[in-house]
Order: sequence, then structure tokens, then C-alpha cells
Amino acid sequence: MVGKYPVLTLCGSARFKNEFIEAQKRLTLEGNIVISVGLFGHSGDDEVWDGMDEGTLSKTKEMLDDMHKRKIDIARVPQGIRPGRVCCLLPAHRK
Repeated sequence: MVGKYPVLTLCGSARFKNEFIEAQKRLTLEGNIVISVGLFGHSGDDEVWDGMDEGTLSKTKEMLDDMHKRKIDIARVPQGIRPGRVCCLLPAHRK
């Protein structure tokens, strides 16, 4: 909680961009602070990878994966995004 607002982190495949955006809007309007993905490299933000050599690409992906884990650390309850639903993730997912 930050003040009276629960903190949630959205988790799942960035292929589900529309589901992420829909869940982020809904959860925000329900009074949650929502932490989400910063880019959708698998569904529309392809320009992010343009011009990166293999070494830079690999380091960037590692950084993004680590940042996502830190976002989960911040959250009260991580929220899993799957087509058609948002679900709470169990503590085992917090690795």
C-alpha cells in the first residue's frame, strides 16, 4: 500500500498488449497503483530492437527481465495477464 492505494504489478506475456492496457485502466479506476510493462517488444514496439547488435540486445533483454522482477518485489500482489482474464499470482512466481 502507498497511502490508501494498493500497489499491483501486471505480469504476463507482452504479446497481450490490449489485455495489459485494458487491465491497467480498469485496475487504476478501481483505486490501485498499477505497475506495468514499459514496452511491448512482442506486439508493436519492434522499433526498440532495431539497430541493436546481438550483445546489446541480450544485455537489454536481461535488464528488462531483472527490472520486471524488481517491479514484482514492489507490488502487494502481482496480477497475471492472460487472454480474457487477470489473475493473482502465487508467491512462487516472485522469483
